[in-house]
Amino acid sequence: MKTATLGPAQRAEALARMAERELDILVVGGGVVGAGTALDAVTRGLSTGLVEARDWASGTSSRSSKLIHGGLRYLEMLDFALVREALKERGLLLERLAPHLVKPVPFLYPLQHKGWERWYAGSGVALYDGMSISSGHGRGLPVHRHLSHKRALRVAPCLKKDALVGALQYYDAQMDDARYVATMVRTAAAYGAQVANRARVVGFLREGERVVGARVEDVEAGGTYEVRARQIVNATGVWTDDTQALIGERGQFHVRASKGIHLVVPKDRIHSTTGLILRTEKSVLFVIPWGRHWIIGTTDTDWDLDKTHPAASSADIDYLLEHVNSVLATPLTRDDVEGVYAGLRPLLAGESDATSKLSREHTVAHPVPGLVVVAGGKYTTYRVMAKDAVDEAVHGLDQRVAECVTEDVPLVGAEGYKALWNARARMAARTGLHVARIEHLLNRYGSLADELLELVVADPSLGEPLTGADDYLRAEAVYACTHEGARHLDDVLTRRTRISIETFDRGTRSAREVAELMAPALGWDAAQIEKEVAHYEKRVEAERESQRQPDDLTADAARLGAPDIVPL
Repeated sequence: MKTATLGPAQRAEALARMAERELDILVVGGGVVGAGTALDAVTRGLSTGLVEARDWASGTSSRSSKLIHGGLRYLEMLDFALVREALKERGLLLERLAPHLVKPVPFLYPLQHKGWERWYAGSGVALYDGMSISSGHGRGLPVHRHLSHKRALRVAPCLKKDALVGALQYYDAQMDDARYVATMVRTAAAYGAQVANRARVVGFLREGERVVGARVEDVEAGGTYEVRARQIVNATGVWTDDTQALIGERGQFHVRASKGIHLVVPKDRIHSTTGLILRTEKSVLFVIPWGRHWIIGTTDTDWDLDKTHPAASSADIDYLLEHVNSVLATPLTRDDVEGVYAGLRPLLAGESDATSKLSREHTVAHPVPGLVVVAGGKYTTYRVMAKDAVDEAVHGLDQRVAECVTEDVPLVGAEGYKALWNARARMAARTGLHVARIEHLLNRYGSLADELLELVVADPSLGEPLTGADDYLRAEAVYACTHEGARHLDDVLTRRTRISIETFDRGTRSAREVAELMAPALGWDAAQIEKEVAHYEKRVEAERESQRQPDDLTADAARLGAPDIVPL
């Protein structure tokens, strides 16, 4: 299989090809579900297109807790089917589909009551492990263990001594959510899907009551394409209702947005060898290891303001700090916070007003002929959602179509990853890079790291770290444009890398250097470089201002003070 390259030329070619002849499936929405749906459809032999109005994973799919997990708390809600399904998917991702991107992560659950709580929580975690192993894909993770008060403090010295009487430790998994989606889009393209970001659906084509295609606006170069397809899949997450409105149909269900915010703090602020999971009055709070950082989250509040740029308010930040500080011996302050990000969960609206009680399950519907809608669900179960969406679309194709095969289709970079990992010391010697750099590349690109190293061999200056963001190499900024579909500075600093949340300056120190590295690949002149840098700086300032506001309304207004980037 040839690895697909998502550069500017390939994007333009994909749009032209989508407009040339009728597709079997057109997927609208480039988040994890849309990308998964495109991969599912194309690997069944269907001609497939995928369009995204902004950047790959620019909505919910880049702003999650970065966890691939079964949802331990859903066991308490007796939602065994959802947990079993998610645990099977977790195992598949770890073992077969994306071992280069999905990694085990330990969590400590502090016990606060002697006797009954250890039995109660221990039974739940034992069931969690048992369901994982019984799925046939759970043997790659260690099983849980019980810790005494003394052992727990040895594992997590950051905890107050009186915050626990003992603890349980168990394992889940994590990934870089935006990188995962970009890799999946490349995988779909490698199998023949036509994919284009910054391509917005502005209307649907109708013949009678049937939807037969979409009008797609090229947000970058201008112009509108008519893309005809036998079936269209609406996989637009929190924008589901907006997309449905384009055909004048409200749809058979309603999607509500729930805001979750996360804080990022440096690794040295919390002295622990394990992540933490804490119970709150509404849900749970995670403290998640993230390279040289910790991610702390999340909140769960209703949101009905701007969906493109959900804003974190001062109250949101205080809520997380207050709850995590309730167990930390050395409290965190605002000054410890490097990054803040807010995302919206697409929840299927139910009877309850509390978003934490709305369904995390997904639904697929066929509201009008030619249009399938998929919504809800969890990141971890995206592959199941995609399968269900394509199964539904196939009903309208009137032909025999192969069954879903994505359970056996690894993402690009997975094949050969383990062999290269074993050879990482040799790779370091060959390239002159430190072995830690090679490990970093392998865990972000898998076997595709060789493509990065070719750039470094051709231009050794690309093997240097970025100014103000030492974790990333200059080559990664170039590669993001030539191979991964990045179109703007924001795409690289926020999603292809995580510089925007992993540095106290939020990426402003790196911005100009990154823009200058991107310019040759994207054909930017000096004026466009200035425009990109100025836009990014305004975006950072608007986010900082929103995080000083007391509530959602004022935070939203402040965040909208920075307009979206104007393309070339």
